Amino acid sequence: MTSSPLLILLLTSLPLLCVSIRSFPTTDDIISDDLFGFTESPDYRNGEHCRSDDVTVHIAMTLDSEYLRGSIAAVHSVLRHTSCPENIFFHFIAAEFDPASPRVLTRLVRNIFTSLNFKVYIFREDSVINLISSSIRVALENPLNYARNYLGDILDPNINRVIYLDTDVVLVDDVKKLWNIPLSHTRVIGAPEYCHANFTNYFTTTFWSDPVLTRTAFGSSDKTKSKGKSKNPCYFNTGVMVMDLKKWRLGNYRSKIEYWMEVQRKKRIYELGSLPPFLLVFAGNIEPIDHRWNQHGLGGDNVKGSCRSLHPGPVSLLHWSGKGKPWVRYDEKRPCPLDHVWKPYDLYNRGSQPLDLFQLVFWRAW
Repeated sequence: MTSSPLLILLLTSLPLLCVSIRSFPTTDDIISDDLFGFTESPDYRNGEHCRSDDVTVHIAMTLDSEYLRGSIAAVHSVLRHTSCPENIFFHFIAAEFDPASPRVLTRLVRNIFTSLNFKVYIFREDSVINLISSSIRVALENPLNYARNYLGDILDPNINRVIYLDTDVVLVDDVKKLWNIPLSHTRVIGAPEYCHANFTNYFTTTFWSDPVLTRTAFGSSDKTKSKGKSKNPCYFNTGVMVMDLKKWRLGNYRSKIEYWMEVQRKKRIYELGSLPPFLLVFAGNIEPIDHRWNQHGLGGDNVKGSCRSLHPGPVSLLHWSGKGKPWVRYDEKRPCPLDHVWKPYDLYNRGSQPLDLFQLVFWRAW
């Protein structure tokens, strides 16, 4: 009898007892967990095969009150499946004016993951707010969505490589495998790419009818072929990227992305928030990574809110990009089938009240 992909994923989501040791929280931890509705994670420690001088895997994610439940689940999934959890370092980017201050979020993460190596950085929203134009969904206009553009500036200058992850992902494989993927030649980022996608849909008629803009981006005004730069534009999702920050800084890619955001404000050349500027700078010039590392689109159709199934092939990372988020669908008692794969990583205590604005304001003042 052949097992279904969903059943296999559910089985691989079971706790890895050989690498986890449960630690007991203090009284202060219990109070914090009750207030925010989260329970403490198992204490994931390195196995005997791990060495203290092994390479550190750097992961960058945003951290905010709205998507906090997704962020916690994503971190939990990374720790559960990695071979050396103490060699993982998380870089959390928090908004300066989030209802929960970066200080509160830092304490919360520490209470949930007592042995986690991490640092919280404050993202100044005014550094990008004047570059953001309206999008097809209000959620895409959140300044924190653009934090990935500034990782080369935000993270410590000695961090030369990082994996960027969206907050609506879970891993069912060792993140170290993703970290070890080489970026060849001058490639700055690596990601799964999709060259059969209808690339023209991501930009407006204004863009495609302007030969100067299309030639600047792709080396040709042709919508499907490229001549000048020998660069075939292919779609890739920016929710999972391996980034060479040394090359990023040297190539001044932050400014290159900001250039297209400036063009967007003047001419309206796309509709989809922070993704198109990345496509205009990098499409056709990224390190192609196996599709197993970003099974995206699981948030469903943005209009109909329908459930999505897995793409063909193996799975190492599931990504609920799109409007539907698994924690929201669970709370509304209408989860999609693949949401059951996300659930084992959810550390939210069902018996507690959801995080609300009053609690966040109280903690910020405290």
